Parts: sequence; structure tokens; C-alpha cells
Amino acid sequence: MLDLSKRFLLVSALALGLAAPAAAQKLEKSEIRYQGWAGQVVWIELAEDLGYLAPLKTKWVGNTISGPQDIQAVVTGDVDVGGAFYGAIAKLAAKKAPIKAVLGYYGSDDNTYNGYYVRDDSPIKGPRDLIGKKVAVNTLGAHHEFMLREYLERGKITTAEAKQVTLVATPPVTGEQALRQGHVEVSTLGGVLRDKALERGGIRPLFKDRDLFGNFTGGALVLHTKFIDQNPNTSRHLVSALARSIEWARNAPPAEVQARFTKIIDGRKRAENADSIQYWKSTGVAGKGGLITDKELQIWIDWLVKDEVIKPGQLKAADLYTNAFNPYANGGVDKLAASK
Repeated sequence: MLDLSKRFLLVSALALGLAAPAAAQKLEKSEIRYQGWAGQVVWIELAEDLGYLAPLKTKWVGNTISGPQDIQAVVTGDVDVGGAFYGAIAKLAAKKAPIKAVLGYYGSDDNTYNGYYVRDDSPIKGPRDLIGKKVAVNTLGAHHEFMLREYLERGKITTAEAKQVTLVATPPVTGEQALRQGHVEVSTLGGVLRDKALERGGIRPLFKDRDLFGNFTGGALVLHTKFIDQNPNTSRHLVSALARSIEWARNAPPAEVQARFTKIIDGRKRAENADSIQYWKSTGVAGKGGLITDKELQIWIDWLVKDEVIKPGQLKAADLYTNAFNPYANGGVDKLAASK
């Protein structure tokens, strides 16, 4: 319990806006452009709905088809913020793309993960059974492909043999259908799409990404370095709002998160179905408020070196991200998050 003097100071600080970056410092921008996902709620939409983003407003410019496309849109200036798998971020950074990861935004935990599924009657039991088979992934060069390749390598599948496993780019919403209709022998399924598919039955997991790496954050939201340089106050306020939204979702009861997500989807009127939100269980984000670590990025830097995509020492994990705008960095506590 705070004594009266401390409570007075805290209330006074909140009243004066001293704890809110937007109130204390003038924001350089008034609007943030982003891409969404059909039938899902992205963090900037939640941040706006919770009131954390104000006075910033959002501008939805359409739905993305993949993480690599989303961060490429940041590079080209079509959006202000986008997110992708760490490996995709590292590959783009290796090409001198002017981006900086600022917040971990998705990952795998006990309840939220990506699985690789086969039909119940499939003869596929392990890595070697995948040779000559087709595997549905959302896009090439991203999370799903790297996890599959890690699974094959751990199963002692040679490079030549791994090349006989065909990856089929398939929109996540049609992955289950492609598997059930026999267009592919394996399909990646995650989150609410996975849970809906499992509820219908007839499929079983071959492996899960968390079987390989445990609980981990798999990707980050990025900003263009020019955006950061020209809009430091906006960058801090944006990342703070996103981090606080992640923490809200990490700590709120799943039913409360589901209800708010459903309200957001219904309210944005994009002719989409919110039914899958009932299967939402957790954020999957490992670090508090989406804090990023060297270790998370180094896994994929090492992979790119092994694949001879980049040279040893070409990329340093610490150069690819910053936690400087995150209010939870260095043990920081965002008092406004607790007040909501």
C-alpha cells in the first residue's frame, strides 16, 4: 500500500501527463500506417482500442500476405510498422535494408505454437518420411520453412534429401483444406486455425515448433531507421503503446481478450468472420512487453551463415534491434499500463 504522500505524487504525475510520453513530448506524426491480417487483431489495433495509442491514430492500408511482405512494405515506405519472423528480418538486414526491430510480437508457448500436421491415416511418422512429400507453408523463407528445415536437420536428413521435400506456399486460412483434400501431405497450422482444425478431427501433429526450441519469441515488429531518426518521440510512444498492449493481453483472462478482439473485428467492418477468436489462448510472446534478446536473433543468424546466405560475422544480433523505446526495458515499469 502506498503512503499518502507517494499516492499524491503518483496521482499528480498521472494528472499532469508526466507518465505519458505523448503528453510530455510533442509527437512528430499523428497517424501510423499498417497492414492487418484477415480475421485477426494485430497489436496496433488493440493498442488503439485500449486507448494506449492516443493521440496517435491508425490507418489500415490493407492485409498482408506474409511477414516478409510486411517488413518489405516498411522498407519501401508503404507502411510505418510491420512484423516478421526473425530470420526474415536478418535476411533483409543482410541486404542493407534500413530497418530496426523494436518489439517481439509473436512466438510459441504451451498454448500458442505452430504445428506441422498430417492426416490421421498418413504413413508419415518422422523426418525421413517427408522425402518426396509436399508441405504447405504460408510463404517461403520465413518461420514455417526454417522450422521444417531444423526438423529435417535434427532428423539427420542430408541437404540433397531435404531438397526433395517440396514447400508449397499456401495461405494459412486454406492450409487445413489443402491437407484434407490431399493437395499436400503436411500442412503448418497455428493459433486459432490449428485449434479449429483439431476440433474437427482427422488430423494429428507430426511436430511442433516449440518441440525444437521450447517457449520463444519468433519475430519482431520493425521500423524504418529513417522513421526512427525523424520521429523519435512518435517511435517511443508507438512502441510503448504496443508493449503495453502485449502485457495487457499476457495478463488478462483469455475470455476478456477474446471479447475485446471480437469487438474490434466487428467494429472495423471488413466483411470478415470473427468466430475463430474464440480459440485464442495466449500471445506466445516470451519477453515482458515484447523485449528482444540477442539469443532470439542469433539462432537465425547462425542458420543463415550455415546456409551460406551471409558470411560469418556479417551480422551482429545486437545491431538488428533496440529495446530503447520499450517501457519494460531494464526493469522499467509502465505505471499507465497498470492503471488501465
